[in-house]
Amino acid sequence: MNTAMPLPLDVRLMNLTTSILATALVLGCLAAGLWWVMRNPAFAIGRITVEGDTTHNSSASLRANVAPRLAGNFFTLDLDAARAAFQSTPWVRKAMVQRVFPDQLNVTLQEHVPAAIWGEDNTHMVNAQGEVFEAVADDAEEEGLPRLLGPEGRASELLQMYRLLAPLLKPLGQPVEELALEARGNWRAELENGAVLELGQGSAEELKARLTQFASTVGDVAARHQRGVEAIEFADLRHISGYALRLRGVATGKPEPKPVRPKR
Repeated sequence: MNTAMPLPLDVRLMNLTTSILATALVLGCLAAGLWWVMRNPAFAIGRITVEGDTTHNSSASLRANVAPRLAGNFFTLDLDAARAAFQSTPWVRKAMVQRVFPDQLNVTLQEHVPAAIWGEDNTHMVNAQGEVFEAVADDAEEEGLPRLLGPEGRASELLQMYRLLAPLLKPLGQPVEELALEARGNWRAELENGAVLELGQGSAEELKARLTQFASTVGDVAARHQRGVEAIEFADLRHISGYALRLRGVATGKPEPKPVRPKR
């Protein structure tokens, strides 16, 4: 039986050295290839297409504003960073960014749909999802939008309450122009004609019940004083048995109006 003789030590060292050199050569070629890809201008982002909602931002302005903030080429670009750059643009709610070989980015945008103005300074709005976003709306966009006032982080709650309460005042013909949630939890609404309604504290169902009673009876109460609902100046709905009412042109003789028990 033939027994293989072990290779001499110098031969084994030579084979090991050859393997190491070959591996180093392959790794060097890969590194050089990667360096070439990263540096080759052929793979630089040369085209950005913008689709979707571009009502408030043109495709050209978006490309001009965002392109300088994109670092890397087709292979090395951080898509999350690119998406964040587009979403930081005013009015943009979401951006989807995709690579198209060899040098193109496709961007699909979704803009905020404004549902209300947030705060007093006219620089923020609330979208249909109850999210606050920074934007300056023009007069046409602001027309018909309510103003919501409240603590930071409560915009969604305010929008939900507005959507619940606003339809209840349709019989009065005066839309809710402003809804406020005060620090102590009191709700206050202001109508288009300037009338102020103090709604008080409570759950949504409790506020809804108070406002329903008010809207269904205040016309008759105003008529007793030869006035229409457009004469409402102030109403306090925090009373258990009724509401306090002040009408324009009707003297009460007291600083505050007395509670009214609506007739059924």
